[in-house]
Amino acid sequence: MIEPRGRVVPVLLSGGAGSRLWPLSRETYPKQLLSLLGENTLLQQTALRVDDRALFTDPMVIANAEHRFAIGEQLRAVGVDRPTIVLEPVGRNTAPAVAIAALLASETDPDAVILAMPVDHWVRDHAAFRTAISTGVTAARYGRFVLFGVRPSSAATGFGYIRMGDELAADSPIRNVAGFVEKPDLVTIERLLACDEHLWNSGIFLLPVRQFIDELAHRAPEVLAACRKALAGATRDLDFLRLDEGAFEACPSISIDYAIMEKTDNAVVVPATFDWSDVGSWSALWSMAEKDQSGNVVIGDAVVEDASGCYVRGDGQLVAALGVEDLVIATSPDVVLVTSRKRDQDVGKLVERLKADGHRSATQTHSVHRPWGYYQSIHAGERFQVKRITVNPGAKLSLQKHYHRAEHWVVVNGTAIVTRDDEEILLRENESIFVPLGCMHRLENPGKVPLNLIEVQSGSYLGEDDIVRVQDIYDRV
Repeated sequence: MIEPRGRVVPVLLSGGAGSRLWPLSRETYPKQLLSLLGENTLLQQTALRVDDRALFTDPMVIANAEHRFAIGEQLRAVGVDRPTIVLEPVGRNTAPAVAIAALLASETDPDAVILAMPVDHWVRDHAAFRTAISTGVTAARYGRFVLFGVRPSSAATGFGYIRMGDELAADSPIRNVAGFVEKPDLVTIERLLACDEHLWNSGIFLLPVRQFIDELAHRAPEVLAACRKALAGATRDLDFLRLDEGAFEACPSISIDYAIMEKTDNAVVVPATFDWSDVGSWSALWSMAEKDQSGNVVIGDAVVEDASGCYVRGDGQLVAALGVEDLVIATSPDVVLVTSRKRDQDVGKLVERLKADGHRSATQTHSVHRPWGYYQSIHAGERFQVKRITVNPGAKLSLQKHYHRAEHWVVVNGTAIVTRDDEEILLRENESIFVPLGCMHRLENPGKVPLNLIEVQSGSYLGEDDIVRVQDIYDRV
């Protein structure tokens, strides 16, 4: 058992966009915030893997600033009440994120060991995961950089591979790292697997912060310098630590593999026994999900007939598949994706094309998430639009006004308190209220169930930037 003062600091890396799972995963609400495998989201599952307080401290999260409220809410929902959440103003890959975590951890304990891991991965057996971490801790405390390799179960071209070297010590399962092969082609993979000396690189790292910071100073000094400046200029924002934007933007964008692991002589690997997936594609979801007798995975509002080997997911509209094989058909309220399972690694190319064309669906979800809940656009026309608004129990919107639009609210279910200039009005189901242009107003849910209402906006300009916030419990501007 590790002594409490020597517990490992879990670092949850939450910067990915998951574009290969588009349209389900998008930049504004990526795959780690979704319930893809079970009731909990990937973020929540990752946090629960490190909830053994005999082995781990409270977690540190390095996150996209745009996702901060969703991350905080999801962690609280699974009992993680005291995380340190650090906000990146821009994405700069994994080396800067881990550098920030190491510098922060060293402030409390210069000899701390951090466990850096992506939150958008899936591990079935949490006990086996913790056993693997415990195996690597001693090596980390002796200054080694510990990687976790997974025995390949297929000739996957989307993963990096670790080549194992000699045993670290007699009778030790830990091996020195002899080299890396980054996402090889199929012919190369078949050769690698034939020698039984290669593991998938899980992207999980157990790092002694003192030695890691020294290695950064030697191998990537520009990354370390930028991260020191970003922390020196960091500010508190409610429960979050917001890195200095200018300093962090100046940091090179580079992975920890390229910056450190492929150059250091200090890396070792633990051959892990836990099931692992980066949940990086639709076919990965298909492989892990329960299938019917024809090998189909059918989720949501969907029906299949005379189909085999398909992943069919209906969200917002019925999907009917007839006489097809090995397809991915995934719908959302605003997008329909159809591709072969063999081509699903290329879905990210579609997203890049849509981005280049300025298409909203490349990055934005149909549901626009806010710290108080979310809204969905139902219909829009000349000088009007209709939205559905859902306000979480106990949450409230900012006290605000608009210069160009008026609003009419109809409560569908739940209870609302509406501030309208000097009035405070209680609305119940099927009741409504009109908010004139220029009126100071606020919407609040005082109840214990979600508040759902329909909002009809009318005016000369209906953009989201026509908001003047006077008071806001979330400190937005």
